Amino acid sequence: MDSVLLFVLGVVILAVGLAVSIALHEIGHLVPAKLFGVKVTQYMIGFGPTLWSKRKGETEYGVKAIPFGGYISMIGMFPPAKDGTSRSANTGFLSSLAQDARSASAETIGEGEEHRAFYRLPVWKRIIIMFGGPFMNLLIAVVLFAVLLMGFGSAQASTTIGSVSSCVQPAGSTSTECGPNDPAAPGAAAGMLPGDRLVSIDGTPVTSWEQSTEAIRASAGTALVVVVERDGAEKTLTLTPLLTERPVFDEAGKPVTDAAGATVTTEVGFAGIGPAGELVQQPASAVLPAVGDNISGVTHIILNLPQRMVDVANAAFGTEERDPNGPISVVGVGRVAGEIAALDSLSVESKVASMVGLLASLNIALFVFNLVPLMPLDGGHIAGALWEAIRRGFAKLFRKPDPGPVDMAKLMPLTMVVVIVLGGMSALLVYADIVKPVNLFG
Repeated sequence: MDSVLLFVLGVVILAVGLAVSIALHEIGHLVPAKLFGVKVTQYMIGFGPTLWSKRKGETEYGVKAIPFGGYISMIGMFPPAKDGTSRSANTGFLSSLAQDARSASAETIGEGEEHRAFYRLPVWKRIIIMFGGPFMNLLIAVVLFAVLLMGFGSAQASTTIGSVSSCVQPAGSTSTECGPNDPAAPGAAAGMLPGDRLVSIDGTPVTSWEQSTEAIRASAGTALVVVVERDGAEKTLTLTPLLTERPVFDEAGKPVTDAAGATVTTEVGFAGIGPAGELVQQPASAVLPAVGDNISGVTHIILNLPQRMVDVANAAFGTEERDPNGPISVVGVGRVAGEIAALDSLSVESKVASMVGLLASLNIALFVFNLVPLMPLDGGHIAGALWEAIRRGFAKLFRKPDPGPVDMAKLMPLTMVVVIVLGGMSALLVYADIVKPVNLFG
């Protein structure tokens, strides 16, 4: 029962964190819009029916029933048609989408409010307004990563032994049990136990796990005098690393394979011991690189999204496992948060740190995704404003008439396609996260 309550608590914490992130995202749009004189009629968190709202001045602030997004409504998002009207004679379906968008935009502009329309702002002001939302998510992520790395610290291998293998298995083996012909692991044979802290190897003080690994790998068949600290007292053990084939790993920690797809191995000394992790506080200089790494990771997922979604579909409707580094829905993120909160093996500090890291990564995802240059995302409006600046710049350079604002309403057919595709992908991810969730905890 306690685990269920903790699971629910984790989901609630994630939901509140997401709601706050969305609210601040919209504030990132709201504040510069008001500063630049644009009339903002609504500031809403969520979609669907309104649960609560209050009007302050000319803006209605409220919360809606579906908390998976938010928006602000600015008057005059689209310019009128070239002839100065909001409609044209073309009645084709695709053209009618653009005409309806212009009409709806024109209807938001009251008498005497034309100068407060969004489309009338200079390009740089429109870019600031549209970039304000994603920038707020980036700012939240930087703050959360600072709290995570400088306050809690990042997980690193300590000099304490976390695991001791009972036997030595062949390289590439996926078995979790020792066979009758598997030799005893040197660490277990030497009497090492989980919780022992490495003090020295052959008289050389051990200051990092990497140092002990290098000494063991280079000493196959050589007896090493290892001093460990156990229960507050030092104990001397004799460890003889075994010459064995171990997989070669790349910088990303993945096994290296040859042209035939076989795992590349090398002969090294092996002890069969693994490190215990510990949280080490990081300097402020580590924050921005961590943010950059997360941005790079999310960008890579988005650039490969078609193939990623195929993989998700194959997992959801087949027997394949979900990629833990692949895309997940809000439902999946909530499930991960609940599992973190319910894990008995994690301390309260580790759970809080994991939640902070999850919210930080979620804000990075919101930052990158909203900058995709497609309508109706913020990046689509920014791309349109940049294209307008380029057109006007060339017109001025070649002394041609000002082409005027870009008619973004013409992109409404493409916008509808994007909305349908995004809706389909969201539905697939939610379904996959229900029937075949990502397994992060075994």
